[in-house]
Amino acid sequence: MLGMADAARDINTRWPLGFDDKLVFEFGWREFFQHVWGHQKNPDAILQNMHGSLPWHGSYADTLPSDIREGCTGVPVIDNAVRILYATGYLHNHLRMYVASYVVHVRKVHWRAGADWLYGHLLDGDLPSNHLSWQWVAGSFSSKPYLFNAENVLKYAPQAARQAWDCAGTVIDQSYEALDVMARQQGGHGPEPGTHKKVSEPALLSHVYPSNWPAGQLLTGQAAINNIANKKLELVHPWRLSQRSADDTLHTLRLGIIHLPAHAEWPWSERRWQFVLQAMALVTDHIWIGDINQLDTSAASSITAQATLFPGYRQALAKIAAMTPVPRLLPNPAMACKSFSKFYERARRDACQFADLL
Repeated sequence: MLGMADAARDINTRWPLGFDDKLVFEFGWREFFQHVWGHQKNPDAILQNMHGSLPWHGSYADTLPSDIREGCTGVPVIDNAVRILYATGYLHNHLRMYVASYVVHVRKVHWRAGADWLYGHLLDGDLPSNHLSWQWVAGSFSSKPYLFNAENVLKYAPQAARQAWDCAGTVIDQSYEALDVMARQQGGHGPEPGTHKKVSEPALLSHVYPSNWPAGQLLTGQAAINNIANKKLELVHPWRLSQRSADDTLHTLRLGIIHLPAHAEWPWSERRWQFVLQAMALVTDHIWIGDINQLDTSAASSITAQATLFPGYRQALAKIAAMTPVPRLLPNPAMACKSFSKFYERARRDACQFADLL
């Protein structure tokens, strides 16, 4: 799997990139969210409101309503998004923002409930990118709530299927001024009147053991690492599925790690489990599933892992491995940047030319 720097380098060989390109801008947002995560005294702080209260001073629900989870709200863009999410494990950025805005500002559901749900189903789910994006939409990590209306949906809807995305007559078919009043001053709205076709939500699972996995590649217990005596052990977790480095030798064993206690709190859809395990299998010698705290690595000559702040993984890996820095595309300012504009401005200043980063 490509890291962000690798992706940018590959694209740049065909279409030269610069700081003003939209794609680089989007790369920057992802690295900004990682920057914010890394500057928290407690990395779990991103799971709470970053900048005080939400725009409405009432009580937000702490569970996601079943009509949203089943794609039967009666608002076409939301229901379409839910179906696409379950079918593909992916959503366009516009749809991610639309869903978050509808959940928080129209239905008055706390952003954390929506963020946790979306994260579990996304193949590319990244904790800071996902949860801080939800907070940006909600207004707890931005200066104002993000709002959208039916006109905006049609502007970006697929031209060949505009009717299927038309939200005329629904709760979002209002002016931005009216939607702002709704977000700040009104209680939650329910689903649209009438009966709407449901879709089944895929289960979110704490683990998956593929039945057709090659013998010896997917392992549990100590058997996975009985052959590591005097070898360098590199632990590969789900958020750093990089290719082997050029200096890998026969004396290095790459062991994929699935830390099950973390996934009891952060379950994934079966689609995402299959995606991660298959990608991990391409870049490791074995995959080990269990509790990292029960892994005996004492026979290895050295143990390394790329750093991660993900809950559960960061604590367990730090006990047994030397953590190596995560490769970045953009410079990472030493001082915390509270806004994306400040972060991107400093990155441009420090790099001078985008090509200097590749």
